[in-house]
Amino acid sequence: MRETKSARLTRMHDEYDILRQVIPAPACALHFSNPFELLIATVLSAQTTDKRVNTVAPELFATFPTARDLAAANPAQVEDIIHPLGFYRSKTQHLIGLATALDERFGGVVPRTMDGLTSLPGVGRKTANVVLGNAFDIPGFPVDTHVMRVTGRLRWRSDWRSAHPDPVKIEKEITACFPPEEWTNLSHRLILFGRATCHARTPDCANCPLSDTCPSYAPPAGKSTSKH
Repeated sequence: MRETKSARLTRMHDEYDILRQVIPAPACALHFSNPFELLIATVLSAQTTDKRVNTVAPELFATFPTARDLAAANPAQVEDIIHPLGFYRSKTQHLIGLATALDERFGGVVPRTMDGLTSLPGVGRKTANVVLGNAFDIPGFPVDTHVMRVTGRLRWRSDWRSAHPDPVKIEKEITACFPPEEWTNLSHRLILFGRATCHARTPDCANCPLSDTCPSYAPPAGKSTSKH
């Protein structure tokens, strides 16, 4: 039987209530002390892990604490610091270009709007949402691979069958179902849940707190769908 939109919305909120209990205090995994540091760390996190970014960020920020400092940096010095992250040459070019634009167009002050942030080179909606939600406490819903995977498996979105879902459409559809003040933590919880349980290759369905209602869960033959 096909799930109605109202039934899906009710299930979404019920499942999110469970995630709120399981993950009571979500937080950004990147370490930062100001909006500039978070912006740079988020850009660096592409194609690597937040944990690895946190290992190089302290030296990077101590050496280049402002946008102007990073804009004037010797590329070789930046490359040496971020080398462990991989793609260090292209990332160095992106960082210096971003810092230059930030210094020249915004006086080194990170803008507090989606339009301002996405006008910077190399800054897309995902990065902008991370900065808005975590640096400025402005509602933002970053859509990364974990969010795409989890919302697809839970069928929280209408295009869950799509092999190449549009992050912007996902952002619009999911945020329409939750109050703005919950968007940042909603994204955090989906990401943390994706990392800990709803893995890409082999999701840990046997220990998943949402398996009772997850449409993608297929219990082993002869076993009940309920764990209670």
